[in-house]
Amino acid sequence: MELTIVVTVRQVDLQDVDCGITQALGVLTDWWTFLIVRDVAGGVTRFDALQKELGMSRRALAERLAALVEHGVLERRCYIDRPPRFDYVLTAKGGGLLPVLLALQEWGDRYVLGDGSLTATAAAGSAEHRRAHALVGRRLPAITLPRQDGSPVTPADPGGWTVLFCFPGAFAPASRGLPPAWGDIPGAPGCTLETTTYAARNDAFAAAGARIRGVSTQRPDQLHDFAEHAGLPYDLLSDADGRLATALRLPTFRAGGADRLKRLTMLIDPAGTIREVQFPVTDPAASVDEMLTAVAKSAA
Repeated sequence: MELTIVVTVRQVDLQDVDCGITQALGVLTDWWTFLIVRDVAGGVTRFDALQKELGMSRRALAERLAALVEHGVLERRCYIDRPPRFDYVLTAKGGGLLPVLLALQEWGDRYVLGDGSLTATAAAGSAEHRRAHALVGRRLPAITLPRQDGSPVTPADPGGWTVLFCFPGAFAPASRGLPPAWGDIPGAPGCTLETTTYAARNDAFAAAGARIRGVSTQRPDQLHDFAEHAGLPYDLLSDADGRLATALRLPTFRAGGADRLKRLTMLIDPAGTIREVQFPVTDPAASVDEMLTAVAKSAA
């Protein structure tokens, strides 16, 4: 059954001028606006592509894009002069909405699509499972993330195969970074095992033609301490700002006051297209060997 909803933009008189929520909703006027920001963050930046992706009328889309540009959430960048055509990209102000989108997604996954329980994994056939596997065939958006030393890199190795594994959090023993009751969250433990198993197989992945990169929402300094402690031969990337998680709508959970990535692994080809997804990852060590087999098959 197809559901069509027509929403008109209307200006309201916002009386509570000192309330940040009220004023934010004066900019983010309706649900279409949130979906536009979501898709732009995911790399859908042109008018026709947005209209096709969202299925909204051209007039409604044009009105909302104009409003977002006026409020400084998006900016237009010309890519054709005659006739003028524009990409719509997030400004720094728009990037500040990424944690809001992540919070909405996590709340929806947990309380609307799920049973409300806190978990770092997902059931086969769940909405998160379907969303994760729908990434196959999608190209990574043009973003950079800081490595453990703070220098920016693209998530995938340009021109080569990349195994990009997302993990909830791994901490050096002295850092005491694990949230309370971490071991009680299904799917959360196992990050040290996963990262060190990838380290042990690093040469085998290199021989098969793939480079390993791990990513979590930890700060670069936390990743640096752990990588040094564990002696990892590959880079760890920080998605502390939620750029990758928002762009790909990656499954997340919230623990210890921070958004965490659920364990998920992607195999990315030299053109930046996702060719395989592992999710949920219920056996961190075994998943490494499974991915090595996939790399050998795909990169041959």
